[in-house]
Amino acid sequence: MRPYFHTVQYYETDRMGLTHHSNYVRWMEEARIDFLKQIGWNYEKLEAAGIFSPVTEIGCRFLAGTSFPQEIGITIGITEYRGPILKLHYVMTAPDGKTVFEGDSAHCFLNSAGKVVRLSSALPELNEVLLSLACGGAADSERNNHEQ
Repeated sequence: MRPYFHTVQYYETDRMGLTHHSNYVRWMEEARIDFLKQIGWNYEKLEAAGIFSPVTEIGCRFLAGTSFPQEIGITIGITEYRGPILKLHYVMTAPDGKTVFEGDSAHCFLNSAGKVVRLSSALPELNEVLLSLACGGAADSERNNHEQ
């Protein structure tokens, strides 16, 4: 999986010239949308199949500040996947390679009636892709690259 890149915008900074903390959650969503697109399951395709994936949990660790106009690289790895539950880990790095942020999000999968569904029966093709990434695939190798 290739990283997602976001350029810090001037309006995303505060009076001190640092990125306001609320923007990192937005960047997590941007990267998650890109991640789904890379694996062939963008939001439009999910929603056309009647599947929705709301955020159920967010965790953030701010490790260093960022500022305009830095380009921040964001990688995503799957930390857990069980049919109706998907947990993701995000690592954001500055141009010098320094980790500036780590975060986690949890998601469930719902049908159009708002009921929790297992992808193994609702979308077996997506289920297989997520299983392959969660079981030592690209997600683990991306995380290992950042821990070195």
